[in-house]
Amino acid sequence: MPHGPTHQPGAYEHHWSWQVRGACRSGGASLFFHPSGERGRAHEARDAAAKAVCAGCPVRLECRRHALEAREQYGVWGGLTEDERDRLLSRGLHRQPVA
Repeated sequence: MPHGPTHQPGAYEHHWSWQVRGACRSGGASLFFHPSGERGRAHEARDAAAKAVCAGCPVRLECRRHALEAREQYGVWGGLTEDERDRLLSRGLHRQPVA
């Protein structure tokens, strides 16, 4: 997700190489991960701004798939918030193709 090395070493590099093409890399992580205590309109506005970046991302589906498979607990990944991912996972929809 946001920031990090431009090259991930090791045998599992193919699992992570999509991250270097993420649209989120040009912004700060604070857009994708809410600060402690953020609520209401501020929270909704930040989530909407993060999702707007995700909407035009060339690796949105890979990111979303990763977040669901890894059960990422925090942040907007692939255009989905924590709550949206939780709902998909609780319904078992994460096993279906992600669109």
